[in-house]
Amino acid sequence: MSRSKPIPPVPAGPVRPGPGTALRPVVAGDITGGFWHGRREVNARVGIPQGPQLLESAGNLLNLRLAARTARGTFQGDYPFMDSDVYKWLEAASWQLGAAGTPGDAALLAEVDRITALVTEAQQADGYLNTWFQVAKDGRRYEDLRWGHELYCAGHLIQAAVAHHRSTGGKELLAVAVRFADHMDSVFGPEKQIDGFDGHPEVETALVELYRETGERRYLDLAGYFVERHGHGLLGGEAYCQDRVPLRVQENVEGHAVRQLYLLAGAADLAAETGDAGLLAACERLWAAMVATKTHLTGGLGAHHDEEDFGDPYELPNERAYCETCAAVASVHFSWRMALLTGEARYSDLVERTLFNGFLAGVSLDGERWLYVNPLQVRDGHTDTGGDQSARRTRWFRCACCPPNVMRLLASLEHYIASTDAHGLQIHQYATGRYTGDMAGDPLVVSAHTDFPWSGTARFTVQEGPTDRPWTLSLRVPQWCTDYRVHVAGREAAVSAEARWLRLERMWAPGDEVTLELAMAPQLVEADPRVDAVRGCVAIERGPLVYCLESVDNPGCGLDDIVIDAARPLTEETRPELLGGLVTVAARGYRRGIADRGWWPYRRPADPADPAGTAVLRTGPEDKAAALTAVPYYAWANRRDGAMRVWIPTR
Repeated sequence: MSRSKPIPPVPAGPVRPGPGTALRPVVAGDITGGFWHGRREVNARVGIPQGPQLLESAGNLLNLRLAARTARGTFQGDYPFMDSDVYKWLEAASWQLGAAGTPGDAALLAEVDRITALVTEAQQADGYLNTWFQVAKDGRRYEDLRWGHELYCAGHLIQAAVAHHRSTGGKELLAVAVRFADHMDSVFGPEKQIDGFDGHPEVETALVELYRETGERRYLDLAGYFVERHGHGLLGGEAYCQDRVPLRVQENVEGHAVRQLYLLAGAADLAAETGDAGLLAACERLWAAMVATKTHLTGGLGAHHDEEDFGDPYELPNERAYCETCAAVASVHFSWRMALLTGEARYSDLVERTLFNGFLAGVSLDGERWLYVNPLQVRDGHTDTGGDQSARRTRWFRCACCPPNVMRLLASLEHYIASTDAHGLQIHQYATGRYTGDMAGDPLVVSAHTDFPWSGTARFTVQEGPTDRPWTLSLRVPQWCTDYRVHVAGREAAVSAEARWLRLERMWAPGDEVTLELAMAPQLVEADPRVDAVRGCVAIERGPLVYCLESVDNPGCGLDDIVIDAARPLTEETRPELLGGLVTVAARGYRRGIADRGWWPYRRPADPADPAGTAVLRTGPEDKAAALTAVPYYAWANRRDGAMRVWIPTR
């Protein structure tokens, strides 16, 4: 199976919708410089290459050999979904093979081919493949749909196979995925052997993409069957498994955050392919409720460590925030599908916020250490017990779902930047690169150059497009931006954002330039007053970035004693030597001098006229003025361990 070099890539990314969407992803993208190029380069040079060794040491690859009966031993790992880590790595490596300028193409391709061979050998004759049940459960299948993750693993296998086929042209892994999909279709469904679904959604969106890749309608129908069977009590009626209420009538996101979001991504895919207005309405309703009541400032999702759960509306804790990295990945997947389906900018706003904050914090700057959970506060004197839910970065996890999930999103990120429709090309995210779309058969090629997120200036150059008729270049004005300017061919254009899209329609010629300037001054933000955990607090934002205080930048006292003076202006400083180069934000505040309250730490309000504590900052002689330095949240926990906080009290 070894090949000396990749086959030329197939022009498609992770999502290739049919004609039922308002927008379609660009057929090709290449991030060539700037912020995301740097993060992707670390992923390509460090993150992805370390995968095979880590999967070997954790036993994932041995399990495949055991299932193929080419090795002896016992199943390795604590979970029935160990295979999924292999498939997510294969997907990441496949997208990387399709990227321009991949370092070490031959070596990476050889590893992909080697592990694909292991997967192929482990598959059973009828298409079934799951090493936990083949090795540890004596071949007993589908006995635990709530926790067994058989179809969840199948979904990740399918997505890896689609990525492999689209990026390298290879058909070996796709053949494995098709055999497994055919097996599932023969077992699951009305009047078949099993009427049920997997307790961890994922296979739904994968089956839709397999339908898009192969044209086989049975896969789309099977995906629809699985989505519709959720919520009817087949797995005990638990919200954890997305089984409490049918998706079509659900009013708010609930239960296990990743499961909910993967199910919604599958529903959005189905709505795109079938035109199902009911599914679309449910996706729109649940996305809006999630953003309004259950999304952290960072875009992170999940309030409870117990069952990795969303929690109640406005239950958005700080130090106990779960915000699993996988939930951030799933949020990007769902929101991008909704952006394509509807054309609305708000979905890409959430993609941007999540990418720069809740997602990117999950991997260290050197690409070697990870966070499974992403809290918004680590208290002074925090006692960390380690494990997957640690607030300290670690090399790998017992449940290692997050690292390869990060790898696959970074490796495919160029496919989430831009889209096309019958009128032109839309820029959703600002990243230096070259993006190629199709408008009614005519190629559109636009290059972008920007130092975003450090600068709000982005320059776009038309490289190719029809010259005999006008077309529209659309630029998203982010939700955080209140002031912007746009210049076309060196002259300021009087154009207003329409639903946060700047629509620039004209007869374009190769070489025409557009410059967008987004105001990016740092600012303080506050939360909805129903978020009890941060009432009376503010956070710092600059452009798309959420900032935090770390104890290493604010020595002299603990962060729990910090109060910010919200009346004082914020200032910024470019620090090329710090954490790979970034912009810090400085604020003024105080370190509270809190008197010893004896054995009982509670007291009546100091000011009976202000029992709620809502007055403007008051200071006393025991308080000391303090200069506060904030760094982007994505960069926290990359130096020494210590306290951290996003939300800062104002009194």
